Amino acid sequence: MPDSLKKNLTLFDVYAMSTGAMFSSGLFLLPGLAAGLTGDSVYLAYFVAGLLILPAMYSMAELSTAMPKAGGTYYFLDRAMGPLMGTIGGLGSWVAVVFKSAFALVGMGAYLSLYLDISFTLLAIILTVAFGVLNIVGAKETTLLQRLLVSSLVVILTAFIILGVSEVDGASGFTPNGDDQEFFRSGLVGFVSTIGLVFVSYAGLTKVASVAEEIENPDRNIPLGMTLSLATATIIYTLGTLILINTLDQAELEESLTPVADAGEVFLDWVPADLGVVLIVVAAIAAFASTGNAGILSASRYPYAMGKDKLIPSTLAELGRFGTPAKSVVMTVASMIVVLLVFDVEAVAKLASAFQLVLFALICIAVIVMRESRIDSYKPGFRAPLYPWLQIAGVLIALWLISEMGALAIAFTAALLLGCVAWYRWYASENVVRRGAIFHVHQRLGEQKYEGLERELMTIIHDRTEDENLSYEALIARSAVLDLQTGAFDNTGLATLVQETARQRFVDGDEVAEAITDSLAFRPVGEGVFMSIVLAKDIGQPELVVCRFGRDVDMSVVDVDFVIDDLDDAHTLLFLVSPGQPVGLDLRLAGHIAEVVQSDQFTDRWLRATNEKALNAVLMRDDHFYHGPVETMPFLVEQLGRTVGELDLPSSCILALIERDGELVIPTPDVMLLAFDGVAIIGEPSDIDLLNEGLDPFEAKYAQLAGDEAEPDTVTTDTVATDTAASDTVATDTAAPDAVS
Repeated sequence: MPDSLKKNLTLFDVYAMSTGAMFSSGLFLLPGLAAGLTGDSVYLAYFVAGLLILPAMYSMAELSTAMPKAGGTYYFLDRAMGPLMGTIGGLGSWVAVVFKSAFALVGMGAYLSLYLDISFTLLAIILTVAFGVLNIVGAKETTLLQRLLVSSLVVILTAFIILGVSEVDGASGFTPNGDDQEFFRSGLVGFVSTIGLVFVSYAGLTKVASVAEEIENPDRNIPLGMTLSLATATIIYTLGTLILINTLDQAELEESLTPVADAGEVFLDWVPADLGVVLIVVAAIAAFASTGNAGILSASRYPYAMGKDKLIPSTLAELGRFGTPAKSVVMTVASMIVVLLVFDVEAVAKLASAFQLVLFALICIAVIVMRESRIDSYKPGFRAPLYPWLQIAGVLIALWLISEMGALAIAFTAALLLGCVAWYRWYASENVVRRGAIFHVHQRLGEQKYEGLERELMTIIHDRTEDENLSYEALIARSAVLDLQTGAFDNTGLATLVQETARQRFVDGDEVAEAITDSLAFRPVGEGVFMSIVLAKDIGQPELVVCRFGRDVDMSVVDVDFVIDDLDDAHTLLFLVSPGQPVGLDLRLAGHIAEVVQSDQFTDRWLRATNEKALNAVLMRDDHFYHGPVETMPFLVEQLGRTVGELDLPSSCILALIERDGELVIPTPDVMLLAFDGVAIIGEPSDIDLLNEGLDPFEAKYAQLAGDEAEPDTVTTDTVATDTAASDTVATDTAAPDAVS
C-alpha cells in the first residue's frame, strides 16, 4: 500500500474545491432571510462579508504554502501552538465540516425530492454514501466530479447574472419593484447583524488547506486558487442578491426558500418549457452536491493527519489500496449519516459556523506565532500582506461576528472546545511530546525551544523542492573554488576577490557578485567550515563560491560577523547565493552541504585535496556524481565523435562539465565529445551505475583523483585553483550550462 498521499491536484482543482464549498444555502436559501434583516442593503452585506474573509484567507494561504500537509487547520495550529491547540483545531474542524456537509446534502435531497418521490433525508444518506465511495477511489476522481459540478454551477449562475442585470432598471435606484422600503431596514445594527449572518457563506473557502499535501506547486496554486475562488463568489453573491431585490417584491423575497428559482421565473419566462428555471434547479443541486463532496474530501483529512500524529487512533492514518485515507473517509461518512438521522441538521450546522469563526481567529494567531518564532526553516511560498495588522484584524473580526451570533452559538462553541480539551487530556496527551513554534517565541524570552519542529519544517522544505533533486550536484559541479594558500585578507579584499571570480565564472555573474558584500553573516556548518546564504531574486539558479585558506594565510584582519562561532579555527568560507524561488531551496542546499561537511573523514579529505577538481569531488555526494576520463566509461566510449546534443545518456543524467587540455569547456549541444576529455556527470545513483557497466565508479573516480594529487598545484594569494597544474590565473570560462539549472 502507498505510504503517502499523491500530489496530483492542480490549480483548477483548488479553485473547484474552494468555489464549490461556498455555494449552497448562501445563495439558494439565505438571501431571503438576510433581506428580512436589512432590506435592500443585503447585497452590500454580502460584499462586505467577502472582504472580511480576507485576513483568514491570506493567513491560511501563508500557512498552507509553508506547511503543505494534510489536515490543514489542525496541522497549522498543532505546529504553531502545540498539540492541545492542534486537537481543538482538528476535532473541531472535523465536527464543523461534518455538520455543514450533511446540511448541504439535505438541501440537495430537498431539491431532488421535487422530482423524485422519496424522502429527502433518505436521498441525503444515499448521496453521502455515493460521495464517500468516490472519495475512497481517489482524490483526483473526487475533484474531477468537483470540476464538473463547479463548472456547471458557475456557467449557469454567470448566465443568470448576465440576464438578470439586463432586467434591472438602473433608473429606479436599488428599490424593489413597486416597494418603497428604506435602504437600511433596521439601521446600522441590522446591517451589521446581516454581515455576520451571510459571512458563513464564505467559510468554505479555506477548506482546500486540508488537502494542501496533495496539491501540485502549492506556493502558486493555493493562494491563486483561493483568490480566484473568492473573487468568483463575491461577484456572484453581490450581483445575484442585487438582482433578487430588484426582481422580487420584498415580502415574496423574505418568504421564499428558493429565491433564485423564483427570480428566474420572473425574467426567464421567455425561455420555452421552463428551461431557465430547470437550469437554476440544476445549479442549486450542483451547488449543494459540490459542498457535500468537498466537505467529505476535506473532513476526512483531519482524522488522517491526527492519526499520523497519534492524537487519535493511528489506524485512521492508514492509506487504502487507492492511496486515500479510506478509514478516515468511512468514519466521516458514517458520522454524517448519524447526524442526518439524529440531529436537526440545519440548526446544528448554523451553530457550527460559530466554531469556524474561532478557528479563523486561531489561524491568524498561528501566523503571528510562526513569524515571531523566527524559525529559519519557516519559509512560506506566499506571505500574507500587512503583517501583523491583517492578522490582528482577522482576530477582531472573528470575535465580533461570534458575538453577533447569539448565546446559543457561543454555548455550542464553548461545549465543543471543552470536548476537544477533554479528549486531549484523556487520550492524546500521553502519546505526544511535540511542542509548537510558540516555544521558539518563549526561547527568545529565555525558555526552551522545541528543535524537532525545525527538523520537521526542513523535511517539508525538502518535499516542496523535490523536483530540483539534482540542484545540489549541479551547484557543486559549477561552483568556483578559491584555494588561497598564503597572504593576508581584509573584508574588502576578500569580497572583491570573490566578486571578481563570480563575474568570470557564472552565467549570472554580475548579479551574484552584487549580492556578495564585505559584511555578510556566517554560520558554522562543520568543523572549520562557515557559510553565508544570500538571496538574489534576479539570478536563474543558485551559485556557490568556496574559499579554502591554507595554514599560511593571515585571517586576523578578516572581520566577519559570525552568528554562532568565531574565526579562530576557520579554514573554509562558503558563499551560497540562491534565487528566491522555489522557496526553501537555499535551506535545502545548505542542508546538503552541512550533511557532506559533517560526514566522517571530510576534514581530512578536504584539507588533503590539492586542486579544484579534487575539492569539488569531496563536496559532491558520491552516489549522484561521476568525475573522470571518458575512456574509463564504456557507455560514453561507444558514443565518441558525437556532439553533446546527440549523446544518449540515462534519463536523469546531465553532462555538467567537460575538461579538455586543462581547460573547462561549456558542454553546449554542438560541442563534440573526444576520447581524452574528462567529464563530470550528475544523475540518480542507478543511472550513474549504468554509465560504468560493471566498473566500480568509486574506484574509477578516486583513481583519477589520486593521479591528480600526485601533481600538486602551486597556489598563491593571486591564484585560483584550476585543473591545470601550472595555472596561475582565475579560470574565466563559465563552468555550467543552462541545462543544469
